[in-house]
Amino acid sequence: MTQDQAILFALFGAVFALLVWGRLRYDLVAFAALMAGVVTGVVPYEEAFSGFGHEATLIVALVLIVSAGLVRSGAVFLITRTLIDAARPLGVHIALMGGIGGLLSAFMNNVAALALLMPVDIQTAHKAGRAVRLSLMPLSFCTILGGMVTLIGTPPNIIIATIRQDRLGESFSMFDFAPVGGITALVGLGFVAFIGWRLIPVGDAAAGGEGLGEIANYIAELTVPEGSAVAGKRLSELYETAEKNDVAVLGLVRGGKRLYGLQSNAVLAGGDALVLEARPEALDEFRAALSLDFADREAEERLKAEGAGLHLVEVVVPEGARIAGKTAQAVGLSWRRRSVLLGISRRGRRISQQVRKTVVRPGDILLILVPEGEGAQVTEWLGGLPLADRGLAVTEHTKVWLAIGLFAAAVAAASFGLVHLPVALGIVVCAYVVTRIVPLSEVYSFVEWPVVVLLGSMIPLGAALESSGGTELIAGSLVRLTEGWPAWAVLTVLMVVTMTLSDVLNNTATAIVSAPVGIGMAEALDVSPDPFLMAVAVAASCAFLTPIGHKNNTLILGPGGYAFGDYWRMGLPLEILVVAVSIPAILVVWPL
Repeated sequence: MTQDQAILFALFGAVFALLVWGRLRYDLVAFAALMAGVVTGVVPYEEAFSGFGHEATLIVALVLIVSAGLVRSGAVFLITRTLIDAARPLGVHIALMGGIGGLLSAFMNNVAALALLMPVDIQTAHKAGRAVRLSLMPLSFCTILGGMVTLIGTPPNIIIATIRQDRLGESFSMFDFAPVGGITALVGLGFVAFIGWRLIPVGDAAAGGEGLGEIANYIAELTVPEGSAVAGKRLSELYETAEKNDVAVLGLVRGGKRLYGLQSNAVLAGGDALVLEARPEALDEFRAALSLDFADREAEERLKAEGAGLHLVEVVVPEGARIAGKTAQAVGLSWRRRSVLLGISRRGRRISQQVRKTVVRPGDILLILVPEGEGAQVTEWLGGLPLADRGLAVTEHTKVWLAIGLFAAAVAAASFGLVHLPVALGIVVCAYVVTRIVPLSEVYSFVEWPVVVLLGSMIPLGAALESSGGTELIAGSLVRLTEGWPAWAVLTVLMVVTMTLSDVLNNTATAIVSAPVGIGMAEALDVSPDPFLMAVAVAASCAFLTPIGHKNNTLILGPGGYAFGDYWRMGLPLEILVVAVSIPAILVVWPL
């Protein structure tokens, strides 16, 4: 072992130890290791920051922005609102939610897919009267499995494709991962939906959902636009859609006057306002589902005409606030601050007037539509106190098919080799900004910068390990360990080692280290490197034993009320099943 190899192994050992320790954030650990590599001379200064301009880093950042655009346009709501039903048996519900999550994860960031579907799953569990934990972990696992199907589904696939490009001169294409990843994902989905969830400790049926079940409901109004498909329908015909979106229809306002009773048989007309009770997210989803307008249509149009992005803020009204004892109309919220009062949360008390004409009381919580970036100023002007920012966004439901069409065209162009993937995704991001699907002021907020720093730091370290002969040394050791073993056994060892690393480390870091090792093993055995790269791709993505192996598992820890030891109960048999299914599939699709 050379001095450079010893230093690099020590650096990687320190990185792995600190990541397992978990007291320092992974991006700081990786960047510190890169700086140490530069100072000790094992990473040339000229290559120190090459990872930040690497294709893999750029693709990951662009995928995050595109994912946000698909969510903001309502493209995902279009799927979920028509397919989810709390009355279904749990196994069927998990299969359907898992299938949706897996499909979304194949084409968007799997963390974003889970973050979008998690509130839907929690609402469904509450409606069905069952423990959230029984379906939330299966949903997380399914979104992880779905990411294996395409090149952009998960960062490890992107990294492995770029390593293949650097080492072998040709990258994997968009759907090269689909045969093995798709088979593995389908088998995993079936196991999770019909067997795996039964292995999860039930615990308290009321457990889970911390921070989500306490969100206040608002009394709000949405109007029926002229020429709407809703016009001419009876109010009762909207109840089914309202129930699916967890919205309560309280009444109807026509001509500025609240009609007596629920008016369930009233025929809706353009200009009518529906009085609703719902959480902010449910209210926005219901609006998108029926293409309704905000109550103050003129103010909304002014905002859009000025090119301002729209954002939702929640404001608590204290004693002495400017708006306390007044209406939103009286203080001139619309024309003075270009903002729209959407709803009022007043616990235990009904609001019978129009929201804009309702006198606001101390203790009320207001849901306000504001120009992007002006939430703090509007809150201060009103004399209110901001609630913790929950990232509430306004769905641009009129652009749903535009967002889907742009993304589909980019995927098709990249798949047929008409344009390189980063360029295709870059064009989609530019188009989303120009068409205001994603506000310009929010573009960079969707990029997960710690992941970018992790990638930018680990890529040069991985390259240094490879150029110093370190990966060849590891590969040779594994080859000697498995000498005389059949090919499937060698692949199994590589998968188990990679999967074990991924359970305790970031899957991106695992792929950066394991992919060159896989190529080295293939070269030592004088066989094709592709099956080894595919084995690494599957194994690096399949982190099911702990809440720290994958961000999705961490995301569900609190809402699901899980303990650290709950994950392996379903995760261990799932990992064994993944190895058992993927090894034969790899050997058939990617022969040695």
